[in-house]
Amino acid sequence: MELPAPLRQAVDQVLEGIPLPKLKQAADTLSRRYRAETRDGRLHLSDDLAAKAYLATRLPATFAAVRASMEMVAESLPDFSPRTLLDVGAGPGTAFWAARDCWDGLEEAVLVETSPSIRAVGAGLAGHATPTIARYVAADVSGGLRDLQPADLVTLAYVLDELDPARIDALVDRLWSLTTGTLVIVEPGTPAGWQRILRVRSRLIEAGAHLAAPCPHQAACPLVTPDWCHFSRRVARSRLHRLAKGGEVPWEDEKYIFVAASRVPADGQQARVLAPPQASSGMVRLKLCEADGAVAERLITRREGAAFKSARKLDWGDGMWVE
Repeated sequence: MELPAPLRQAVDQVLEGIPLPKLKQAADTLSRRYRAETRDGRLHLSDDLAAKAYLATRLPATFAAVRASMEMVAESLPDFSPRTLLDVGAGPGTAFWAARDCWDGLEEAVLVETSPSIRAVGAGLAGHATPTIARYVAADVSGGLRDLQPADLVTLAYVLDELDPARIDALVDRLWSLTTGTLVIVEPGTPAGWQRILRVRSRLIEAGAHLAAPCPHQAACPLVTPDWCHFSRRVARSRLHRLAKGGEVPWEDEKYIFVAASRVPADGQQARVLAPPQASSGMVRLKLCEADGAVAERLITRREGAAFKSARKLDWGDGMWVE
């Protein structure tokens, strides 16, 4: 999955002329902070160079993960077509651009961001998103989010891992109160990210939300550690991306986990593919999270005809729709 052409071209303009050694050093620092989930009172994107390093090394992957999450939501809620977006902890506008790419009816977006550096970069990028109107708001994500208007779609992507865990419940409550349609929260696909999503999931169910994706049920998550729920999206690396990260492989796999909660029930029931399908001659083995709240291994053989043909096309994260 690639960035939309207007965004990719705008990012190239922002990054033009930056000395590679400086960009690489900033990218290394940023990567260490993200991997360690550092919470030292400093913003990860604390200056202009860190913001631009994020564009070069993280934006393609986080965009792919958020866009894939929204695609699952669109499949589960085919009648959902948001016109307004509230993106909290917006960074350079990752969720905004993903939503714009997923739902062509998006008209207006409010993007809340604490860091002045990434806010300035994101505002410049958003200027290339016409006719959709995007407006940045300076606010602390954990400060109560006052004076914001509800929106059809509310998003929080790659933010919870930077917050004090004690603040998560209040933030989720506030986001849900601002949601008129669907709330989407995305986290890194690590065991710790999954645990945060489980906490959010429980909170939203208690608030009366309907889970739209990826879960096909509202029961307790059936996975038990050391297993954990997550998905993966392969992202092509540009030449600058490879040089800034010191990598030789022309792609990387972004692992992510998310939860989407809706004001209305999802359309039908489905099972979700929880791991890469294992295919061999005449058979496909699937690990599924099923609508009854259980995890099951299912072997589908060529003798099952249409079911086998469908199973051969399935990928990690896909839904299997049932009557």
